[in-house]
Amino acid sequence: MKKARLVFEDGTIFNGQAFACEGDRFGEVVFNTAMTGYQEVLTDPSYCGQMVLMTYPLIGNYGINEEDVESSSLFLSAFIVKEYLDFPSNWRSQKSLKKYLEENNILGVEGIDTRALTRFIREKGAQKALLTTSDEALDVLLKKVKTSPSMVGRNLVSNVSCKEPYIWPGSEDGKYKVAVIDCGVKYNILRLMAEHDCSIKVFPYNILASEILAEDFDGVFLSNGPGDPEPVKEVASLIKEILGKLPIFGICLGHQLLGIALGAKTYKLKFGHHGVNHPVKYLKNQEVEITSQNHGFCVDIDSIDGDIVETTHMNLNDNTMEGFRHKKYPAFAVQYHPEAGPGPHDSRYLFEEFVDMMERFKGKK
Repeated sequence: MKKARLVFEDGTIFNGQAFACEGDRFGEVVFNTAMTGYQEVLTDPSYCGQMVLMTYPLIGNYGINEEDVESSSLFLSAFIVKEYLDFPSNWRSQKSLKKYLEENNILGVEGIDTRALTRFIREKGAQKALLTTSDEALDVLLKKVKTSPSMVGRNLVSNVSCKEPYIWPGSEDGKYKVAVIDCGVKYNILRLMAEHDCSIKVFPYNILASEILAEDFDGVFLSNGPGDPEPVKEVASLIKEILGKLPIFGICLGHQLLGIALGAKTYKLKFGHHGVNHPVKYLKNQEVEITSQNHGFCVDIDSIDGDIVETTHMNLNDNTMEGFRHKKYPAFAVQYHPEAGPGPHDSRYLFEEFVDMMERFKGKK
């Protein structure tokens, strides 16, 4: 295997070996604490522009299958593991992780001390990095890293959103017509909506509000997606135009964009929330949900107007806002992923709440 180096912009270096592909890959390094579900992690569009480090030490042991993909492609920059297993054993496995990464030109690296790397990210925060199999001198590599683009200020949604509207297969006869604004939507969101009797039409992120309002929709869903929400002005503008005219449900990036549309500010977390074991308290009933999360930015709870918005969920690890609801209009959002994939199913009741909201809104109309 070819030697690989992970070079951070502060000059820190971690060494490993490439088990899939070669070359240079740039991005922000984030760690994911899930013990299983690496295929769903790989196909989550929210990782666009990032290199994903898995904290669980053995990855690849159950291979790859066609059923567990969460999007049409792999958008992450690279995949970092402690130990890669090249002989998967699972009745659903159709190919190895190595083959899957090579088919999608994703650099895979093993042998890095992932515990030390995780600790480094927690202490220093997420920063730009270069993962490379090149033999170039360190000063050359550092120059490449420092001139690479930052996560802040970039519209990464444009890289992952669909280009044309489409109907989610099998949902055509659903009772509730839902317009999904695709900022990098995961397939399991669409699957669960279809299971909740929704007819789903997916739109590009830059669709105009007038086009949504011209069709007879019962609700609008704002999807997850990658990167900084501030540059995604098209969606924030759309939200302002449809607020109060249709029920709105947002998750992850959709949560942040709804917050921005309501006048809130967002900020970058030190190292983000990435994993399937994050505790969140639902303030309505004081129950704690174990949630699946993947985001690097957050709504500033102090910037949101308490006269128009009620905080509904709080993160018990760092007290960041995890959910809110508009006090006047039918609109709510959560920062985490209630559809999981991978992760626990504690929060799937939110899809039922969205359906109930659409039903009540239809009754008022």
